[in-house]
Amino acid sequence: MNVLVCLKRVPLAGSTFLLTPDSKDIDTKHLGFGISPHEENAVEAGVQLVEQMGGSLTLLTLGPTEAEEQLRSQLAIGASRAILLETDGEDWDPQATAAALVEAVKAEETQFDLLLFGAESADSAGYQIHIRLAHALGLPIVTNVKSMKIENGIAECERVVGTTREIYQTPLPAVITVRDGLNIPRYPSVPGRIQARKKPVDHKKPTAQVPKLEKVSLSVAPSNTAGAQVLGKGAEAVPALVEVLKTIGILA
Repeated sequence: MNVLVCLKRVPLAGSTFLLTPDSKDIDTKHLGFGISPHEENAVEAGVQLVEQMGGSLTLLTLGPTEAEEQLRSQLAIGASRAILLETDGEDWDPQATAAALVEAVKAEETQFDLLLFGAESADSAGYQIHIRLAHALGLPIVTNVKSMKIENGIAECERVVGTTREIYQTPLPAVITVRDGLNIPRYPSVPGRIQARKKPVDHKKPTAQVPKLEKVSLSVAPSNTAGAQVLGKGAEAVPALVEVLKTIGILA
């Protein structure tokens, strides 16, 4: 079972976002980065399949040189190798990103039985790269998978739709996108981190395409946090405090 998991380097949740002076990009100088929770489940699923059935697990991402950090963190989980399609740091539109991934998959000597994605990225949540890739490669795709079983070259996938569940069966090779809850991702061990330093990460230059989408500007969503409010000093603050307690329903 040869598995490919596609990842994306995204800002960590809870970060404070600042924009560049032209308001066209996020200023990333002081941000922490990781991968999407759904993708953590995808990596864990790949590791489990290789442990059960043998084979290899390859990671693939498109991003800046710094994205090697995210690849190394997942190599420590149990992946065999990684491929970094290195860019200059600018975001690529969905068409260009999918085309670069397709080009990388076709260039691989390894014939992948399963291509795993997170259901959506944690930043843009575009929900389309995996569909574009499956279409370009002529592969079946099942999305939003919460439970998966593979036997005799057939993947049985369960999707949650409202209060019901749908079950799909698809022959391999196939593209499957998973959601958090599929499994419990393991944490990298110290030996795993040490081994990850020695595992190969292939740096490649993807073919850039002329963007079909134009980014006009970004804006930061207004914060609902009011921060600390000074009600007064000493006994003078008591009436204002009482009014606040009435407003939030603690006092009648």
